[in-house]
Amino acid sequence: MKSHPVGATSTPRPVSAPGRQMEELSADEALHLLGTAELGRIVFTRHALPAVRPVNHVLDRGDIIVRVQDGSTLTALLAAEHGAGVVVAYEADDIDPGEHLGWSVVATGYATAVTDPDEIERYVRLLEPWATGSASGAIRIRPDLVTGFRLRESGP
Repeated sequence: MKSHPVGATSTPRPVSAPGRQMEELSADEALHLLGTAELGRIVFTRHALPAVRPVNHVLDRGDIIVRVQDGSTLTALLAAEHGAGVVVAYEADDIDPGEHLGWSVVATGYATAVTDPDEIERYVRLLEPWATGSASGAIRIRPDLVTGFRLRESGP
């Protein structure tokens, strides 16, 4: 699958499969779909190995915002911030396992701690954690690379 920086446009190319068609999404359409999902997965490095955690998110002016629970593995991302941030990937999808239809999006970029108190307060209102416990802050992922595909029924 070819990658496209955010804002870049390309003509989606369909890929045929029996009964289904896979269509590559533009970066803008992929980011829009990611914003419609309630749950995603953040991929980051922990002890020099890849780690994945399910989290809920909100899309805010093209950035992916995730709240961080106190004591969670993601708290280390807030503490490890230096300069441009930490490279992460964020994935969200909506695929019907029975019908084999839907979409999947991956955004890769830098995660940084949200430090502005007004922004943090706003994200507290927008993002209620799914697990009990207190949240210690929020992470902003600024996507540099967004890829995605949609699985559709093949035409006649």
